[in-house]
Amino acid sequence: MVLYPSLVALDGLIDDLGVGEARRRQFSMVRGELGRALARDAFPVGARRSLQRLLEKETLVPYVRLAESGVLRHRRLGGGFPPTSEPTNAVRRTCLDLLREALGLPALHLGGGEVALQPAPEAATLAALYRQLDQYLGGPMSPAQTRLTAVLAIELDTGARSGELIAQRIGHLAENFAAVYVERRPQGGPVDQGGQWMETSPLTRAALERWLPLRADLVQRAHGTSRLWVSLWMNHDGVLDADGGTVIRPAGMPLEENGLITSYRVGRLRYEGLRPLLPLKLERLRRAVDAERQRTGA
Repeated sequence: MVLYPSLVALDGLIDDLGVGEARRRQFSMVRGELGRALARDAFPVGARRSLQRLLEKETLVPYVRLAESGVLRHRRLGGGFPPTSEPTNAVRRTCLDLLREALGLPALHLGGGEVALQPAPEAATLAALYRQLDQYLGGPMSPAQTRLTAVLAIELDTGARSGELIAQRIGHLAENFAAVYVERRPQGGPVDQGGQWMETSPLTRAALERWLPLRADLVQRAHGTSRLWVSLWMNHDGVLDADGGTVIRPAGMPLEENGLITSYRVGRLRYEGLRPLLPLKLERLRRAVDAERQRTGA
């Protein structure tokens, strides 16, 4: 089977999700079917090059139709390729929605009726999210989970935009992490040079106590930065030179906005208990926190 760039990107996305063995087998089934459909020229040419195009509705609708018919099976059953069962069809649709959500795309629920708009979380959901993050802090956490927990804790305290979060620096933390400074950057407007100091919750203080030693180790290896949020692994700057190469950035470099948003999307699906509590996009969580702060006068 030809290894198209979109399939390579799909493999990376599945690896990043860090799902259990059962879900990984389901993703493998979908990945194999998509590869066989690409080999049949069943999709637009762009689906070979781009994961975004591979997972767009215009590609997935014909894919689901083909897959359910059985023609994308990897082996014959009873001498032929019978239609797949309804449980298999349901698993396929669930996997597609999980993959789309990991890219920041809305679920399609193909064959499952109309898609309801996902509301911003209400006060009870925000409280449940607080409790879930607090539970994480009571046990072992991976570096990615440690960083995400701290980010979400500060988000619950401040309602900061993604651009405001990545702009935060170590100097924006008060003594004993009792407050955090947020430089407001309204969308489409100038940076508010005044900013504001906001009191932190016990959750945020505990999360920062877990994150900052890890951050210090990462930053030391990358020769230093004052930014609060840094990368966990080597990556590249996304700019190709004349030879098609790119500059490799070590772990511990300032986290960019795209990296922050990606970590939110992946963490929402990877860590137990988060998916029902977090909206698809970080911005929806921010708006929910902001609405709750206005309601309570905080």
